[in-house]
Amino acid sequence: MKQSMKVRLANRAPLDLTALDERALMRVIDHSLLRPELTRADVEAGCDLAIEWQTATVCCRPADLALVVSRLRRTDVGPTTVIGFPHGAHTSQIKEREALIAVDQGAVELDVVINIGALRSGDQGYVRDELSSLVYAVAPTPVKVILETAYLTPEQVEAGCRLAVEARAAFVKNGTGFSPRGAEVAEIALMRRVVGASVGVKAAHGVRTLDALLSMLAAGACRVGATATATIGADWRARGLEAVRATLAGASGATGTAASEAP
Repeated sequence: MKQSMKVRLANRAPLDLTALDERALMRVIDHSLLRPELTRADVEAGCDLAIEWQTATVCCRPADLALVVSRLRRTDVGPTTVIGFPHGAHTSQIKEREALIAVDQGAVELDVVINIGALRSGDQGYVRDELSSLVYAVAPTPVKVILETAYLTPEQVEAGCRLAVEARAAFVKNGTGFSPRGAEVAEIALMRRVVGASVGVKAAHGVRTLDALLSMLAAGACRVGATATATIGADWRARGLEAVRATLAGASGATGTAASEAP
C-alpha cells in the first residue's frame, strides 16, 4: 500500500470535529458499492465519484474487486471489499479463503461479517476463533468486524466488540446495510466505549446526510460507510462548520439532558 494511503487509513480514534474540514470529512467515508443490482458501469462511475471526492476507500462486492483495484490505481482511494457478506454464515474456511483472495487481488482493508447466529447463541469461542484465524491469515491487512447489531441485544453488541478486540481486529462496524435498521448514535457510542481509542468504529447503513454523518462522528465513529457521498460533500460545501457547530451543540444538549435525568 502506498505510504500516503496508509496515512489516510491509519486513524482509529474518535475525530476532533472542531478541526474538521472538507478533506478530513471525506477521508472518513468508505464509498459503498454493494447493492446487488449494480452494473459494471455503475461500479466504474462509483469509483470515479470516490476519486473526485477523495474518499478513504471504495467498498465493493468481491466480484468487482479486480475492476475497482484497476480503476483506483495511482490514486489515494483504497480498494476494499466484504467477506462472508451479508449473513456471516459461510464456513470459517470459506471466509478465510475469500479474505486471502481479496488481499491477493489488492484489497487494502476487509469488512468481515461475524457468524451472527453463533454470537446470538452464546458461542463466543467460535466467533473469537474464526475472527482470530482470519485476522492472522491476512495480517497486516486491517480487518473491520461487522456485528450486524440490528439482530443483537446491547449485551451481545458489547460481547461482539470485545471478541473483535481480542482477535486483534482493526475496527468494529455496526452493520452490512442489509438488516432491518441502520446505524444508531447510542449504539455507535456504546461500541466506542467498549473498544476504546485504539480500535476504530465504523458506522454504516442509513448515513445519507451530512447531519447523520456528523452525528456518527460525534458519537465516536471514525469511519462511515455511505452511498450518498456526493450529497454529503455538496452539503458540506454549502454549510461547513455551521453544521459541525449544530451537531456539537445537539450532542452537548443531549448529554446534559441525560445527565439531569439520571437517578
